[in-house]
Amino acid sequence: MYPEKAERRLDPEGCLTAAIRIPVRIVVLIVVVPVRLAWDALALCGAFLGRVLLRPLGRAYDRFHEHVLAPLGRGIARMAEAVATATWWLCKAVLYWPWLGLWRYVVVPIAVHLIAAPAAWLYRTVLTPLGRGLARGAAWLHARLLAPLGRGTRLALWAVLVWPWTALWRYAVVPLASGTYRYLLTPLGHALAWLGRGLVRLGKGLATGLMWLGKVLVVIPAVFLHRWVLAPVGRVLAVIGREIGDALAVAWRVAGYLSLAVGRALKWLARNLLGRPLRWFYRDVCTPVGHVVRDALWRPAKQAAVETGRAVRAALASARETVRRARRDAWHALVGGERQPEPVNAIRGQARNLGGAAPQQTLPGMVAEAEISLHKRG
Repeated sequence: MYPEKAERRLDPEGCLTAAIRIPVRIVVLIVVVPVRLAWDALALCGAFLGRVLLRPLGRAYDRFHEHVLAPLGRGIARMAEAVATATWWLCKAVLYWPWLGLWRYVVVPIAVHLIAAPAAWLYRTVLTPLGRGLARGAAWLHARLLAPLGRGTRLALWAVLVWPWTALWRYAVVPLASGTYRYLLTPLGHALAWLGRGLVRLGKGLATGLMWLGKVLVVIPAVFLHRWVLAPVGRVLAVIGREIGDALAVAWRVAGYLSLAVGRALKWLARNLLGRPLRWFYRDVCTPVGHVVRDALWRPAKQAAVETGRAVRAALASARETVRRARRDAWHALVGGERQPEPVNAIRGQARNLGGAAPQQTLPGMVAEAEISLHKRG
């Protein structure tokens, strides 16, 4: 997997490497173990946080996006598309079609029939013959008058403007420039070339001397410093860096094993000190006690409360009915009048038969109610 490390391991190791390796690995192990423990704790907390908080939040966001944001966005997009389409057709109907119709049915016919056709007729019947006549007259005028006048004018301008400058260039400027180049510039150039060659030789001598001086003062000490100081120090630093890297790798693996062992030990302690006692307490203490409390106290108390409430409601209903009948009888006794029989309404919550015997023997005027269990009545 790591060919360079494999080749490096096959090389013979010196005493310097052996002397550096053990202290470096001890120091690095002491430094790396807390870092690895902290790293594993953070990784565990991060995994727990992601499993408990981030993943549910992500799923909730996905559902929210799928059921709320995406339909809302699609609705807004459809609305925007509809508005854009309506705006486009409105702009086209207001700004494009009227101008197109104006151009096609007004401007183009007017331009064709009122401007282009008369202009074509004028060009064809008037301007073309007139132009041909003018062209023929101009040709005749040029051949008879302007051509001889032009030849004379050309000769006069040549004699005044060209011949003097040509003679000046040929018989004055050229001989003067030739003599200046031959008798002045050429000797001056040879002298400057000789002076440049001398300066080049002087520069070469100075450069050689400076190079020898730089070699003696800079290169030789630098070579000595590199060979006998920097190279050994570099090899020592390379060995130290390599051993530090190997020590970091080994210490990281050892710290991982230690972190795993510490985690398993903490898990075992938490399980044996907290998990098992709490499980035993819940299973062998809380559950039986809860069952006893439910069966021996809660259910009888609940049933007794239900029966008590039912009896109280029945007594109150009977007292109200007795008071109502006494008030009605007193009224009839004072006022008089024939007593009209009234139906007896069933009292809510009363049994529907006489004392539980013969379920079909109901009181006259009472409406049979459906059976409701004590558990449902609460």
